[in-house]
Amino acid sequence: MDRDLLTHLPVIVAVARRGGFALAAAELGMSPSAVSHAVRLVEERIGQPLFARTTRSVSLTEAGKALVETAAPALQDIAERMDRIRGIEGRPSGLLRINVPNIAVPLAVTAVVAAMAEGYPDVTIELLTDQGLVDIVGEGFDAGIRLGEMIAQDMITVRMTPPFKAVIVASPAYIGKHGRPRDVADLANHNCIGYRLVHSGALYRWDLTENGKDIVVEARGTAVVTDSLAAIDLALEGVGLCYVFEPLVRADLAAGRLTQVLPQTAIEEPGLFLYFPRRASMAPKLRAFIDTAQEIGRESMRTPGRVA
Repeated sequence: MDRDLLTHLPVIVAVARRGGFALAAAELGMSPSAVSHAVRLVEERIGQPLFARTTRSVSLTEAGKALVETAAPALQDIAERMDRIRGIEGRPSGLLRINVPNIAVPLAVTAVVAAMAEGYPDVTIELLTDQGLVDIVGEGFDAGIRLGEMIAQDMITVRMTPPFKAVIVASPAYIGKHGRPRDVADLANHNCIGYRLVHSGALYRWDLTENGKDIVVEARGTAVVTDSLAAIDLALEGVGLCYVFEPLVRADLAAGRLTQVLPQTAIEEPGLFLYFPRRASMAPKLRAFIDTAQEIGRESMRTPGRVA
């Protein structure tokens, strides 16, 4: 095979994954003109355009889609095998890309990244925070982190946190001014901090339980956010009621900065899990991440009150 063609295949895959020349250039550490040159060279060698370009978007042609579907898994396999070879005699190394929701960072990731920096300094961890579900293989990630119920069954999973509850909280100042909601129906009379789902644009409906049955509530109020941590900040300022995973506000609840309301309505979530395709589990850099996460989990079980 043409060696120039092989050299430029990672560029083609990066442009397809990032949806643009500039973003691919930034990821690869190249100039946009160099990326454009690489794409043009491959297109000339193949004899067909790989991308349909407009002033606003870059999309794959049929030929481009066929090439990327062939090249991306092969390049990923080569990268994983090279990582394993490097790890035979030395320490795990390389770039570990993980797709996570923003709430997973304080709940499950920060402590692991800190420990990895000490124990495996040759591994660089890149976290991309994304609220929606993504194809981690197609998007070039080594792994993802999501709630257990959201993960495809063909993925290998490793528990990152114990199960936890989704709770409604408010500040003492808000409760002092507006009182506590008496029941689920009374939430309609309170200022509820809303949460906008970025990918769909819909408002998230609060999952609660009432009289032994799971229900959903369309909570409304004067503020809408796309980040749970922003909702917590607003709740601390007395803006309204906040629906959030309990570990994120555990310290605020213990310190009295927030208080739980309607505790009987709280549902339990299965917890956060690391997930990845089976073949990726052999990569030393991912194995190091898994081992570190599990050790931190064991330590948290020995230290009550610590967020796993």
